[in-house]
Amino acid sequence: MGASRATQRVIEQATAAARTDLPVLVSGPSGSGKEFVARAVHAWGARSARPFLVVACGSIPESLQAREILGCVAGQHPVIPELHVGLLERAADGTVLLDGIELLRADLRSALLEALAQGSFRPEGSPQAVPLRVRLIATTERPASPSPFLDVPHHTIAIAPLVERREDILPLAAHFLAASAAEVGTKPVGFTADARELRLSELWPGNVRELRVRIHQAVRLAAGGAVTAEALLLATEDQEIPSFKDAKRAFETRYVISLLRRCGGNISRAARLARKDRKDFYDVIRRTGIDPANFRS
Repeated sequence: MGASRATQRVIEQATAAARTDLPVLVSGPSGSGKEFVARAVHAWGARSARPFLVVACGSIPESLQAREILGCVAGQHPVIPELHVGLLERAADGTVLLDGIELLRADLRSALLEALAQGSFRPEGSPQAVPLRVRLIATTERPASPSPFLDVPHHTIAIAPLVERREDILPLAAHFLAASAAEVGTKPVGFTADARELRLSELWPGNVRELRVRIHQAVRLAAGGAVTAEALLLATEDQEIPSFKDAKRAFETRYVISLLRRCGGNISRAARLARKDRKDFYDVIRRTGIDPANFRS
């Protein structure tokens, strides 16, 4: 979902990838929706009725990565001695998503590359090659690194951070507002004008995921009314409602960032907009630890 040309390009690339069985590399910053795009490629393709299995590569100890993905024969790992069927077999003509492929051991990445080139792989300790029947999709936060698929034909899909596609913020926010209101059992009233301005001025370092979580929290804080800028400022990426102390600190920090960004780092102008004495406002800035120089062009 999105109105930007960048998002339309991602949709076009995902649609093209879905028409083939080639591996796919999806790159983008944390929270940008890489797994969502991977699921779309699977759902739009011929394998949609087959399994879609996800492995978070960074969550598996390096010594067990090959066991989990390729499988292993009985006795290969003394601590876990039983035979293990890996993801590449368990997916059974479906799709395997390697989330954070850069976190896999180099030798395992090489084994996967060889499997793609030859159409088969060997579980650990097995003399028998097993046909590679699954489609591989990988995600990475390091688009500048060499592709893990190297010279094997594959699709690449790059997702831009949300701050670079601001046209997507309002339609995404409207979608998340409706979904969050339905989840908490309230009617989606909408956003106030100041909340709309704040959404467009934020940097959204957590990307789409941060936007979704903060709107969900803001809907809860609004308690059935329109979502205000204050509710968005108080909302955090934490799923729990913050303590009053933490909420106040978060509010001050986000409020100061928003004002300084709007005023180009000019403290006097920001203080006037905040209706505070310049010295008092500077004390607030100092308390947040924000450097106004970072907002000056």
